[in-house]
Amino acid sequence: MDMQTAESLRDQVKAGTAHAIEGACDALTTYAHACALAAGWWHDPATGEPKPRNTGELLMLMVSEIAEAMEADRKSANDDHLPYRRGVEVELADAAIRIFDFAGAHGLDIGAAMAEKMQYNTTRADHKAESRAKPGGKAY
Repeated sequence: MDMQTAESLRDQVKAGTAHAIEGACDALTTYAHACALAAGWWHDPATGEPKPRNTGELLMLMVSEIAEAMEADRKSANDDHLPYRRGVEVELADAAIRIFDFAGAHGLDIGAAMAEKMQYNTTRADHKAESRAKPGGKAY
């Protein structure tokens, strides 16, 4: 897809997308956190009592999933557990699951934040191709 087509598509969908993004993210947050709770990740396995989780550790677990996605992509490997899937997509799914679980545990409104941030990014000069092409522009 060329940039002009992508910009046109973005503008067509932008208007009705915020609510869809929020709803989808809310559902993912609820489901990911419910699955983690049911699996016991937020409780002491010996006592069943809720246990505090270290925020830095949880954030680094998200980072580790991204690193695993990079490694799977670098090797063009399929996933070990879902061998019909590319490893990169499964590891990115793992990262998203961890992010949505964290959001559920901490009462974060990721859906609204994502919709607002995506909208804001469409207005940023440093996110436009012409700005990025200039000397000193963002290469990636």
